[in-house]
Amino acid sequence: MPAEEATTYSSVERPPAVSLGDAFWVWLRISLLSFGGPAGQIAVMHRILVDEKRWIGEHRFLHALNFCMVLPGPEAQQLATYIGWLMHRTRGGIVAGGLFVLPGAVAIMTLSWIYALYGKVGIVSALFFGLKCAVLAVVLQAVIRIGSRSLKNPVMRSLATVAFFLIFFCGVPFPFIILGAGLIGYFGGRAGLQAFAVGGGHGAGKGAIVADADTLLGEDLPAHAMPTMRQTLVQALVWLLLWLTPVAALLLILGGENVFSQIATFFSTMAVVTFGGAYAVLAYVAQQAVENYHWLTAREMLDGLGMAETTPGPLIMVLQFVGFMGAFRHPGELAPLVAGTLGGLLATWVTFLPCFLWIFIGAPLIERLRGNRAVAGALSAITAAVVGVVLNLAAWFAIHTIFRVVGPFVAGPLHFDLPRLDSLDPWALLLTILAIIAVFRLKIGMLNILGMASLAGVVLFLFGFTT
Repeated sequence: MPAEEATTYSSVERPPAVSLGDAFWVWLRISLLSFGGPAGQIAVMHRILVDEKRWIGEHRFLHALNFCMVLPGPEAQQLATYIGWLMHRTRGGIVAGGLFVLPGAVAIMTLSWIYALYGKVGIVSALFFGLKCAVLAVVLQAVIRIGSRSLKNPVMRSLATVAFFLIFFCGVPFPFIILGAGLIGYFGGRAGLQAFAVGGGHGAGKGAIVADADTLLGEDLPAHAMPTMRQTLVQALVWLLLWLTPVAALLLILGGENVFSQIATFFSTMAVVTFGGAYAVLAYVAQQAVENYHWLTAREMLDGLGMAETTPGPLIMVLQFVGFMGAFRHPGELAPLVAGTLGGLLATWVTFLPCFLWIFIGAPLIERLRGNRAVAGALSAITAAVVGVVLNLAAWFAIHTIFRVVGPFVAGPLHFDLPRLDSLDPWALLLTILAIIAVFRLKIGMLNILGMASLAGVVLFLFGFTT
């Protein structure tokens, strides 16, 4: 945040030390209030941890956030894990990161059961019809939120534009896009170019800055941020075993073609190669789960995203729904609901376990890199590219929400989804437009919009306008 846009708290007495037991209830509160995807979740963390509790300062918070945004996986959950680790070592990270996931996991599993049992009932389908129209407006809002903080100059806007073109029209894997943006930003920051000396991240609004020196953590590097090589290797081994042992066991016992092995390997791969936060991850997962594995349809994927948007916790928890539906549809010798439950839990395990590995190994590095100009440039450029990746997700959702028939278009290096214009769904288009107006013009809250859109879908069904 530029200095001229904010004031800084100073000469304020630092808050007293907080026990892990007391921190537990704060993290639980954050997890229960974390609706609306990563933008909303990070805003909640910033309000409680920076403004209200003053456990961590503004600059340290944003530095950690930018670093978490370049890690694979959900940045909001990783940020919670990082701050928990910073305050109370490994146990604090497990408590903060685990509580951030738990409420959403329980909620999505419950909704997955309801969806599997009653999703084909007309009125339930109508409810989700309205919900996914509103979800598109929410994703567009995320694009605006992230872009308003990161696209501060023509260079950053160009990076976002190129990222969108490469991923949407050419199908370039976004790990390569993120890597390219990072290299550009690294060398730009190292050269001292002003275009790369911008802050990033989404969620921390404008206003008075809480100085690092006036917070519980202060400005100093904590003692546990300087681990020995042995301590680092032990951390890596423990979390690698917890993550990969179930994957290896499934492959050895069931073989690579079994749905549980596919869920384990696919989502483990996603945990490694998907960068840019939840919205960026979902763009690729949706395409693979729908078009390659055929675990669910594009519209069902939108229904799952609607569930995740309306429940607390990480938006990426929709992957539990994907794993649930994949195993539910291919249960083998198990009862479908049992298979679905195990598939959903497996997807959750291999998605979130690596996040603890990245933070517990990388958090010391995060601390030591505070103030590094080249790294700050790389983080800013990556944040800009993420805007283009999230816009790709919005475009993908828009096509599959508003049109009933979508097919691939291939011409040279171009490869993208092309809707059939005569398959346009006028009611889906109308609800989407109304949701966008409600978000951007009327400034109605997200949960209210999702609720009203769901009700509108039910009304259209009852009057025979949709089936």
